[in-house]
Formats: sequence, C-alpha cells, structure tokens
Amino acid sequence: MKKTHPAVVIFLFFLGWVFMYADRNILSPVMGEIGQQWNLDNAHLGLMSTVFFAAYAFMQIPTGFLADKFGRVKVLVTGYILFGVATYLSGTAATFVMFLMMRALTGLGEGTYYGSQYGISSNLTPKKYRGIVSALINSGMAFGISLGFISASYFTYTLDKGWQFSFYLFAIPTIVIAILIGLFVRDSQGGNEKQHVQQQEKGNLKLLFTKNHIFVYIIIFCSLYGFFGMLTWLPYYLQTARGVDGSQTGIISSLVPWASIPGAIFFGFISDKIKSKKPLIIGLALAGAVCQLVIPYTENYSLMIVGLVLYGLLGKLALDPVLISYIADITPSSMYSKVYGFFNFSGMLSSIFAPYITGYFADVTGSLEFGFYLSGALLIVGAILFMFTDKGINRDDRSILGINKDHKTGEEHAV
Repeated sequence: MKKTHPAVVIFLFFLGWVFMYADRNILSPVMGEIGQQWNLDNAHLGLMSTVFFAAYAFMQIPTGFLADKFGRVKVLVTGYILFGVATYLSGTAATFVMFLMMRALTGLGEGTYYGSQYGISSNLTPKKYRGIVSALINSGMAFGISLGFISASYFTYTLDKGWQFSFYLFAIPTIVIAILIGLFVRDSQGGNEKQHVQQQEKGNLKLLFTKNHIFVYIIIFCSLYGFFGMLTWLPYYLQTARGVDGSQTGIISSLVPWASIPGAIFFGFISDKIKSKKPLIIGLALAGAVCQLVIPYTENYSLMIVGLVLYGLLGKLALDPVLISYIADITPSSMYSKVYGFFNFSGMLSSIFAPYITGYFADVTGSLEFGFYLSGALLIVGAILFMFTDKGINRDDRSILGINKDHKTGEEHAV
C-alpha cells in the first residue's frame, strides 16, 4: 500500500485526541445530574473518573510492549474501537455499578492509544520538528476538552436531552476515527529497528529508568495531577462555589483548552529551537503551579478567568509537547512505545488519585479549594526535582541506550 503523507497521519492522530478528550469531558458537566439520579456524594462522583483512569493507567505499560512487538497500529485501532463501543454502553447503564464498569472498559480501550500513537509519530518525525508536531497532535486534546464540555452542557441543560445523550452521540465518530486510522496509518518501524529492539532487551530496565527518565516521570505525575483534578471538578466547582449556571460552565471551562492551543504550539516550536529544554520545562511547571493557586485563592471573578486562561497558555497542555520531545531525544526510536507507556503511566497514576482525593477533601472541608492548592504544591515539587536532571547522558547510559553524541554540535541522537 502507498505510504500515507505525514500530514494525513498527524491529522488523524489529532482527531484521535479530539474524541479521546471529548469522551472524558462529557462526564464533568453532568456529574451533578448523575449524582442526583443515583444519590451520590462527592467522593463517589470522583470515583467515576478514578475508575476510568485506573483502567487507562493499567493499560499503559503492557500496551507499550505489545505495540512494539505486534504492531503499534493494530494495538491502537483495536483499543480505540473498544473505547467507542464502551462509550455508547456507558449511556445505557441502568445502575451506578454498571456505569463504573463501562467507564473502566472505556479506560482500557483508550489506554492503547498514547504509547502506540507517539511511538508512530515520533518515529515519523525528524528530531528538529518533534516539539511542534507533538504540539499540533496534542492540540486535539484542547479541541476535545472544549467539545466535550460544551456539548454535554448544551445537550443536557439547554436541550434537556438527558446526560446519556452525549455518550450515544460521541460513540459514533469515535469508531469512525478508529477505522480511518486502521486504513491510512502505517508504522514506519522497519526490520532493522525490530532487530535493534531484540539487541536491547537486556538494557530495558536501564533504558526506562535513567536519572533523566525518572525525573520526567515525576514531573508529568505532578503536572497531570492538577490537570485531571481540574478537568474533573472545574465545571462542578463553577456551579457550586462560584454560582455559574450549569449551561455556562462548559463554555467557561473551555477557556483552558482553547488558550492552550497557541501556548502549546508556541512552546513546542521554541523547544525545537533551543539547545536545552530543561529551563523551559521548569519555567512552565512553575507557571502552571502559580495559576493553580490563583484560581481558587482569588475572590474576584475576572481574576479567576485570567487564571484559567493563563493556565491554558502555560500549564499541562503547553508542557506536554516539550516533555514528549525531550524524552524522545534521550530514548532510542525502537523503544518509543515502551518509554511513552511508562511516561504516560506515571502521569496517569496521578489521575487515579486526583478526582477521588479532591472529592474526599471537598466532603471533609466543605470546599473544593483544597484540591487546587494541593495540585499547585505538587507541581512546584516536580519543578524543583527536575532541576537535578543531568545536562546530557553519561557514557554508560549512552552505550546502553544506543545513543551517539555529535561532538561538533553537542547533540545526542538515538540510533
């Protein structure tokens, strides 16, 4: 079959993230409706997201190994179809327990996407364009978040369709996207790279847990803790703590993802141009932390809106493409799916705890603000720890990882 143009692959992966994040965020605006139907407290509302993310995180590491061994496209498409079917079934759930089971199944399906997708796209993209390409693909997350927030609010509160309608509606294009990816995307991992995988089996643990890798895992954990805590609870927080009408919460919550699009593309472009990504990563982490602290602290509505916009510009979605590019720079291409699996697993561990912990402390304190403060504090910790990453890769790690250093430019390249 004729090789598909890279722009088509990037666009399909962009759409993949659109519907991944739309599905996740059609839940947030209707949590109050679901809670009323099944008489749930805040901790149980948070559990709906925790179950999904636990299943999603569980799939990250096995997916990386399966994708590198059996084919990244096959694993991705199979999981994405499962994700679409489970989304539809979530809307049919007659009990809270059944709904939790369907959300867990949705998480298992979505869990095949991250490592497979970035394994393919990082392999496809030259090093000098990795940041900007990752940002373009990642911008699908922003569109998806906004689409999910606005659609669920509109169909549930404005059109009075019931909270289930959005789940039925989004299941259809999700399955279509899976089919299109299966038809048009081809993995560029060739025979030489597969031999390279076998040659590096003994070095896997060293590869996945170099000093720099470990600090990347920590900072993505801290970044995603706040991000998913906010996505889960922001519409509900706006309704209950700020008095915003339910039909408007989707639009206001969408300020974060819309602001993130120019931020992610700009910082992805900058990361491709600078020699060291370390200062940029630390700066974005600290900026995101400040925004997380300002949003609940200020009593001024306008300042809260400014905080949300700035978090979009400087927060998790701006940091992601820089970290994705950074980790590709220090990892052989034959191991991308594995390392991205561990990378995303580390981040998703936080998303298991963030929704439930935020809900738990909301019940204990009577306020959701504590969750925002905890998120900001964790991100500051992550930024401080990342200061201790090495500037480059030491000789022993370079040998094990199959990375050569260009002594003229000082750059390190996976081979």
